[in-house]
Amino acid sequence: MNTLNGKTLFITGASRGIGLAIGLRAARDGANVVIAAKTAEPHPKLPGTIYTAAAEIEAAGGKALPLVVDVREEAQVEAAVSKAVEVFGGIDVLINNASAIHLTGTESTPMKRYDLMHQINTRGTFLCSQKAIPYLRKASNPHILNISPPLNMEARWFAPHVAYTMAKFGMSMCVLGMADELKGARIAVNALWPRTVIATAAVQNLLGGDTTVRASRKPDIMGDAAHAILTTPSQDLSGQFLIDEDLLRARGVSDFEHYAMTPGAELLPDYFI
Repeated sequence: MNTLNGKTLFITGASRGIGLAIGLRAARDGANVVIAAKTAEPHPKLPGTIYTAAAEIEAAGGKALPLVVDVREEAQVEAAVSKAVEVFGGIDVLINNASAIHLTGTESTPMKRYDLMHQINTRGTFLCSQKAIPYLRKASNPHILNISPPLNMEARWFAPHVAYTMAKFGMSMCVLGMADELKGARIAVNALWPRTVIATAAVQNLLGGDTTVRASRKPDIMGDAAHAILTTPSQDLSGQFLIDEDLLRARGVSDFEHYAMTPGAELLPDYFI
C-alpha cells in the first residue's frame, strides 16, 4: 500500500506546522483529514486556524473536517472522534501532534506551565488514543503516530528542561506500552521525531526566531516521513522510535536539500538527537 486515498486521519494540533504538513501530504493522496485544534480565530503570533488549514487540505485534494478541540477536555475529544466517525465513517489513523513547550529549569518553571505541558502532551496523547482505539480496531490498516522523541534515558536530555522532557517522554512511553498492548488488534503505534530543528511557530516565537528558522528544515520532511509510516502495513511496523531523515533514507530518499529553509545552510540538530 502506498496511498492514503480514502483513509481518515484524525490529527491533533493540525492547524499549522508539523500537524498541517502531515495532513497536506495525506490530502495529496485524497485522504480525509480531521483538523482537531484550538485555533478558530486568527492569532497575532500563530499562523493559521482550523479553517485556513481545512482550505489548504481541500486545495491539496483531500476532504477536511475542522473541529475546535482542546485535547485537555475529555468531552471535546470524545465529541470530535464521534463527529469524525459520523462524517467519514471511521478513523484509520490518529496523529498525536498537539504539544506544549516551555524550556526552563526546575526553579524557573511555573506550575501552570508544568501542568499545561503534561495535560496536553502526555495526558492529551493518552486521551485521544483511548477514544480513537475502538474505531481503529475496525480499520484495515490502523496506525497511531505520536510526534515524540526516542526514549533516551540520559541526564543530558532532562537537566536543562526536566518538566518538558518528562511531558514529551510521556508521549513516547505511550508508544512503548500501547504498541505491545494493541498488537493483537493490529494497531501500529510508533513515534516520529525530526533529526533537525523544524521551522514551526514554536521555533519562531520561543526558540531563537529567524536565526534558528534559517538553520531549520521545513515541516514537509515530517509530512513525507509520516506518509511512509502510515502507508506501511500496521503489523510490519510498530513500537518504533523513528527519525524522519533516517526513515526516508531507508526508503530510498537521498536528496534532502529541498527540505532546508535555507539551501546550503548548516542545519541545527533537534534537541533530543
